[in-house]
Amino acid sequence: MVTLGIIGVVSAMTVPTLMQNYQRQSYVTQLHKVYNEVEQALLRYQTDRNALNLTEAGLSSQAAWNAMVPQYFKTVKVCDSSLTPCFPETSSYKKISGVALNANVYSVQTSYVLASGASVRFYRAVSGNRICYLQVDVNGQKGPNILGRDLFTLSIYNDGTIDDDGSSAPLSETDRNTLFERDCNGNTGAGDYGCFGKILNDNWQMTY
Repeated sequence: MVTLGIIGVVSAMTVPTLMQNYQRQSYVTQLHKVYNEVEQALLRYQTDRNALNLTEAGLSSQAAWNAMVPQYFKTVKVCDSSLTPCFPETSSYKKISGVALNANVYSVQTSYVLASGASVRFYRAVSGNRICYLQVDVNGQKGPNILGRDLFTLSIYNDGTIDDDGSSAPLSETDRNTLFERDCNGNTGAGDYGCFGKILNDNWQMTY
């Protein structure tokens, strides 16, 4: 009886941890799928135009990004000049700490639901070699709607590199960790960067 009791206690402690780890890796797998899809689409876009970089290929305006997506991605829903209903309401999102994510981290642009079920929106924002932000909810309208779990903000650079927020890429491990502690793991609602960089640092594992 004592042995069975110990086994029961160990199982009660272990099973939830295993489930959490499985769910976290599921989010990463979905994120990696979107990452690969975007990377390949941008490469095809640039190659089709015999260009040296994405700006030269024509991605030099928000309208150009909006026109590119339906041509190079399999989309099942388009939300013109809107985040919803492609994304959940912005008020539903939180950070890992539990604090509500500020609505001003969202720039309202045309959003899409991909065939995979992920929601995406491309927001042209130029700083140095960074030319666009990509916001991804890996499971669309499904929960938990938490930054760093199913919601991520990626940065696209002119050479096609996809990394975290900066003016050139790849970012250093230190810079990615700084963004993670400031935004993704922060206790204020401001800032939506750092989660993706942390996953890159940890070889596509969600260790937080």
